[in-house]
Amino acid sequence: MPTRTLFQVARTQSVRTAGIPFPLGRERAGNDDRASAVLAAELALKRCMDVGIALLAIILLAPLMLAIAALIRGSDGGPALFRQARIGRGSRHFYCWKFRSMVVDAEAALANHLAARPEAAREWAETQKLAHDPRVTRLGEFLRKSSLDELPQLFNVLVGEMSLVGPRPIVPAECERYGDDLKFYLAARPGITGLWQVSGRSDCSYPERVALDVAYAKDWRLAADIVILVRTVPAVLTGRGSR
Repeated sequence: MPTRTLFQVARTQSVRTAGIPFPLGRERAGNDDRASAVLAAELALKRCMDVGIALLAIILLAPLMLAIAALIRGSDGGPALFRQARIGRGSRHFYCWKFRSMVVDAEAALANHLAARPEAAREWAETQKLAHDPRVTRLGEFLRKSSLDELPQLFNVLVGEMSLVGPRPIVPAECERYGDDLKFYLAARPGITGLWQVSGRSDCSYPERVALDVAYAKDWRLAADIVILVRTVPAVLTGRGSR
C-alpha cells in the first residue's frame, strides 16, 4: 500500500484486534492462504533487507562512527554511547543504543528544569519532548539535528531487536498512552525510521504518533518500507521536526 494511503488510514481509522503479537499486515492478508504466503515472503525479505543494509552501513560508516565517539569522549570525558530500555516486538525489552547527546547528569538536569518551569513540565507530560532541552549538549544538538546520534541503532537492527523501518521505539512508561492500540505497536520491530520520521517527528502530537504506528502495522507491505526509506533522506537532510 502506498505511504500516502497509510497516512489516510492513520487519520481516519482506529481498529482494535485481539491477540499480540501478530504479523505485520495481517489485516491485509486476512484469511486468504495465498495472501498470507505472500505476506510471509515479504516479511522474510524485510529481515534480509535489514541485515544486508545494516551490515553494509556499519562497514562503510565505521570511520565516521569512531570519529563521533572520539568527539563525544573528548568533549566532557563521559561515555560516547547511551543506552535506554525500550519495548520491542511482542513486548520484549531491549536496550536501544545511541550516541550520547546529553550531559552526563541528564536525569538530574531534567528534574531541576521541570521543577522550576511549569510550562516545560506540561510540555514534557504531553509529548515526552522539550523544545528547549537543557540536557542536550552543543555537539548533541548537531547529532540530533542530523540524526547521526541514531547510527549505533544499526547494531540493534543487525541482532534483530529493531528494523530499518518500523514504529518509533518507546520506553515502558509510554505503553499506557497507546491503550488498546498497543497491540499494533507490538506487532513490529521498532524502526530507526518510520512513518513518524517522515511525518515531522517531534512536530507530530502523541495521538498522531500512535495513529501512524497503527496504520503501519495494519497495512504493512515491503513496498511501503522502501518508500519510507527513500523519504527519510530528505527528512533527515532538512532536519524537519528534529529535536
